[in-house]
Amino acid sequence: MAALDDDLSIFGGTAARQHPPVERSFSGTHLRQEIDMDLLLWRKVLAAIVLPPIGPLLVLVVGALVLGRWPRLGRGLVWTGIAAVALLSTGIVARGLLWMVDVSPTLRLEDARSAQAIVILGGGVRAAPEYGGDTVARLSLDRVRYGARVARQTGLPVLVTGGTFWGGGLAEGVVMREVLEREFGVPVKWVESRSRNTHQNAVRSAAILKPEEVKRIVLVAHGFDMRRAIAEFEAAGLEVVPAPTFVAPSTPLEFGDLVPNVFSLQSSYYALYEILANLARGW
Repeated sequence: MAALDDDLSIFGGTAARQHPPVERSFSGTHLRQEIDMDLLLWRKVLAAIVLPPIGPLLVLVVGALVLGRWPRLGRGLVWTGIAAVALLSTGIVARGLLWMVDVSPTLRLEDARSAQAIVILGGGVRAAPEYGGDTVARLSLDRVRYGARVARQTGLPVLVTGGTFWGGGLAEGVVMREVLEREFGVPVKWVESRSRNTHQNAVRSAAILKPEEVKRIVLVAHGFDMRRAIAEFEAAGLEVVPAPTFVAPSTPLEFGDLVPNVFSLQSSYYALYEILANLARGW
């Protein structure tokens, strides 16, 4: 969910210029890093095109463009785009989509106490002049806040994981550690600051924890991406006790759940992203 903060630049930065062109092109490690970055970029571009709001808006635009030549098809596409944005912006649809991907129950402390460490996944950083530099973005803040609560309740040591997508600035793990220690008073024992995605979060966290004889972890992430996170960390050889935050509520529906709003559209985006990601890895 993050990027390498100390990786070689693929955009012609200082680190890239230190290597001869031929060596840079055929270096196995660097080539794999460039391929990984290209794949990540393409995945993000594809997700942006397919998922709301751009996906439905593109359908609307295509409908408007063909309206003159094929009126029935054009009108159908225009109304499909409008309906998709409107429906995905309602709480009832967003909640239903979240229920499809959010399969983890809320954490039980007795299960958490059987673990040996807490792992908190990064969820982005943002520029924050009011803080004098980068700070955690909303998803990271949700996870850091809940991870701090679990750490205080269990006394387990904490690992934070996340790098920087573009290879510059502070890594997610570094920023998360700072927030946890300075603002929540929770010490961080390990920082993994090189991962770009959930798979790398899992592999590199396991590489840190296994030498410490840690085999069972409490994994803090959002409910909507917990299924995929569990699969990655178990594939990396760790037993997982899920500790989801932002769990889809089971409260009765209200009238406000039928009214389109930005928060519900964003929730639908997260859920649809995870549905596609889970389908891509075989659910």
